[in-house]
Amino acid sequence: MNDYQQEQLQALTVVRQGLEQMGSARCRELRHAAGDYLQFRKTVRRYLKRYFGQVCSQACYHSRTSACCSKDGIIVFFADVVVNALQSTPAQLERLEAVLQGVNPGHRCIYLQGDGCMWTLPPVVCAMFLCDRARQAVFAENPEAATAWTALREQARLYQWPDRPVLFDDLENVFIDLGYRSSLMHLNFSPGLLYVKKRAGLPCKRCLP
Repeated sequence: MNDYQQEQLQALTVVRQGLEQMGSARCRELRHAAGDYLQFRKTVRRYLKRYFGQVCSQACYHSRTSACCSKDGIIVFFADVVVNALQSTPAQLERLEAVLQGVNPGHRCIYLQGDGCMWTLPPVVCAMFLCDRARQAVFAENPEAATAWTALREQARLYQWPDRPVLFDDLENVFIDLGYRSSLMHLNFSPGLLYVKKRAGLPCKRCLP
């Protein structure tokens, strides 16, 4: 198990412990709070299916030509882990834990298995990734797709870029208030994002002990 896997496993463990501590009623509140974000993710899926369904395929992963899933580590926000856990069954989360505790046998994302991504709701960085080849192929034929993609990228910032109150920050704070910490809590412990929050006049939980 490499450093990346340890970091991911620690975050998943923290999330599972925190959600169990909160209880079912509080978990329902968090699912409700994430409702708009989940609708946004559905919109992204529909967009990708419409414009990129014929361009992007599993062949891209198997041939190792994907610029995203060919990496053995991806950028994950703590809120990604929280939302995925809220959408997953215990068995699905246990499967994630098991793969993180093993050895990555290939030169690709640890979460990418034979039947695709193991996440119920993949991290936002994965959902919003399009390789140059795919973008050039689609946008050249469909200028309206390029315009729509720009709008979706801006919409994604409304959930994760802390120049205003955002869902990803709120979810981190829920766990911080319970005493949990994770290196994936970028919105509260990344110097760059702390600076963004400071400029916006937003409160923030301070540094890791």
